[in-house]
Amino acid sequence: MATFLYKLGRLSFRRRHFAALIWVALLTLAGVGAASAPAAGNSSFSIPGTEAQKAFDLLEQRFPGASADGATARVVFKAPDGEKMTDAGNKATVEKTVRALSDGSEVARVTDPYQAKAVSKDGTIAYAQVSYKVSGMELDDAAKDALEDSAQDAREAGLTVEIGGDALQAVPHTGSSEIIGIAVAAVVLVITFGSLVAAGLPLLTALIGVGIGVSAITGLASALDLGTTTSTLAMMIGLAVGIDYALFIVSRYRAELAEGREREEAAGRAVGTAGSAVVFAGLTVVIALVGLSVVNIPMLTKMGIAAAGTVAIAVLIALTMIPALLGYAGRRVKPAGEKAKLLGRAAKKPSKEASKEASKEASREASNEPSQKPERPNLGTRWASFVVRRPVAVLLLGVIGLGAAAVPASSLELGLPDDGSQPTSTTQRRAYDLLSEGFGPGFNGPLMVVVDAKGSDDAKAAFTEVGDEIKGLKDVVTVTPPAPNKAGDTATITVIPGSKPSSVTTENLVHGIRDAGADIKADTNADVLVTGSTAMNIDVSEKLNDALVPYLVLVVGLAFLLLIVVFRSILVPLKAALGFLLSVMAALGAVVAVFQWGWLSDLMGVEQTGPVMSMMPIFMVGVVFGLAMDYEVFLVTRMREAYVHGEKPAQAIVTGFRHGARVVTAAAVIMMAVFAGFIGSSESMVKMIGFGLAIAVFFDAFIVRMAIVPAVLALLGRKAWWLPKWLDRALPNVDVEGEGLRRSDSDRGEADRELART
Repeated sequence: MATFLYKLGRLSFRRRHFAALIWVALLTLAGVGAASAPAAGNSSFSIPGTEAQKAFDLLEQRFPGASADGATARVVFKAPDGEKMTDAGNKATVEKTVRALSDGSEVARVTDPYQAKAVSKDGTIAYAQVSYKVSGMELDDAAKDALEDSAQDAREAGLTVEIGGDALQAVPHTGSSEIIGIAVAAVVLVITFGSLVAAGLPLLTALIGVGIGVSAITGLASALDLGTTTSTLAMMIGLAVGIDYALFIVSRYRAELAEGREREEAAGRAVGTAGSAVVFAGLTVVIALVGLSVVNIPMLTKMGIAAAGTVAIAVLIALTMIPALLGYAGRRVKPAGEKAKLLGRAAKKPSKEASKEASKEASREASNEPSQKPERPNLGTRWASFVVRRPVAVLLLGVIGLGAAAVPASSLELGLPDDGSQPTSTTQRRAYDLLSEGFGPGFNGPLMVVVDAKGSDDAKAAFTEVGDEIKGLKDVVTVTPPAPNKAGDTATITVIPGSKPSSVTTENLVHGIRDAGADIKADTNADVLVTGSTAMNIDVSEKLNDALVPYLVLVVGLAFLLLIVVFRSILVPLKAALGFLLSVMAALGAVVAVFQWGWLSDLMGVEQTGPVMSMMPIFMVGVVFGLAMDYEVFLVTRMREAYVHGEKPAQAIVTGFRHGARVVTAAAVIMMAVFAGFIGSSESMVKMIGFGLAIAVFFDAFIVRMAIVPAVLALLGRKAWWLPKWLDRALPNVDVEGEGLRRSDSDRGEADRELART
């Protein structure tokens, strides 16, 4: 691996024009494809195998043309103070609005509030429901504009009018905070490298990689039914890993220059060593993201695969375009330890004597000879030395701290966001609140009960029995009469709960109806299915919960095997997996504290607390595991490299931190800044993901990898690198630490000495 990547790095450095041209051409091609592709809305949402989805599919068969999955809009009217919706003037305005809403080729039907008895008991609030023939993501902009125009006309007549439902779906935006995240990343890079040129390389390559990935997603969005959240996630993860991967290679390049190597040779060695770590770190992220497909939720699968593709692009760019750009930069990228004019005095060009001395120093280090030039220990060295001296105290403090942060996770409640979780500035949220005020909180989450009596001897009796049975359940406010289809073998019943859609009480009601349906099935041979958006959300949460353990076993198992190959150890990968579990549980605890309990909600811009998004735990497991293994690979490979080359275990830990702590710290701060930039999004799911990933990176990088990992390795000593001999022989040698390159150096040095003797 190291030898192949070494040759690839040198080739990219030498043929820099060709390498850069390929990536610019790919970016241009992806951009043209995105610009010419038809626009796509939010991805369609289907949950194969759930009862709610089975009911939707049954409605499509038994009620043809009813558009069971069509978009809906509730136009909610409120009379001015002191007036009622039944007053003549207000009634005339509503009826005029209903007629206007009925126009349009995509409108299936519109209910009149006065005929449908959709007026509140106090007469101040009424609503008209608009049903469309197509789903929300297929609805034309003209139909949405007509809906908003009709509401505006009613407002001008003096009524308060708001629109709820999925017909109007707000376009998510991230705001300026995303740009701030990138700006913070730029500042960290400048401080790390001390040079605008060196700092600009990771940013440039990350932006090119994200540009290619997001443009490709945009170009394929319509054909593959990819939603806006898919590209946002790809951008979020692609930026973070793209900057980090390039950062590691540029840092290693500067370290190789400091040892006196020529620039082309330094580029090759940087790609051969740090690039090997990049490949395996990227593989763990890709495994975690692609593994989301085991959940069998199409939207989540598409999000994972799209983000994985962007990560793969980031790896390839880091391996090929970074050495090409280093070739263009030339002497403007300084060796490690030198500062440019930007952050200090101008760096002097090293003399031949200084270069020879640096080369001798590198040779002494490689052969474990004592250095004649003492180095001032950096912060990473001092911290690692402290941890090695006090491993038990550091380990206990880290574990207890993460355990305390994870405590709120025990109160985790899962659900999917609805209009009640929207910001109060949106018309969807105001419509939600008006309906709750006029008709009760459960009115925003009606349940649709589908009774399939095709196998029953008396369909009408079965319909009646289902309705009567539901009326006797707790938390039921209203049960509509059965509405059979033309064949008379299937009917729908609408149930209005007494609690809001995201409450545990409503979830219990759904299960209660399904339990009652099992008894009815035994008596009448009629199937009872519960569907609707509320039931669908409940089914999604349960499906995700059931898939969490199998997903964890799959992803952690595959990555564990991969890390055994990388580190040639059993205990190091095991420690990495256990540390990840600590960090992800602590991060989930932080998400619960902010988004469910409301801690720091004003600071985070969380206007409405409630259940945590149901896909958050499994999504965090996937993404955070991949990112956690990044830091594990980058930091511990340096330790293994030192150990393989003869250092004692404790000294190898210090050496790994001396070379890697500064870079890993910078990478973590950059990743946190990029993720935190998405907290400003108007989309609640994106906001929660941004916060969750940012805090998870903090816990994992600074507590697990920087404290717990060296403490555990110090306690294990040589046992940390133990591997059964039979397994050592069976495993392929991927040579992440670049031992093959050192042997090549040794062979060349021996050949040179032999030539000198002759």
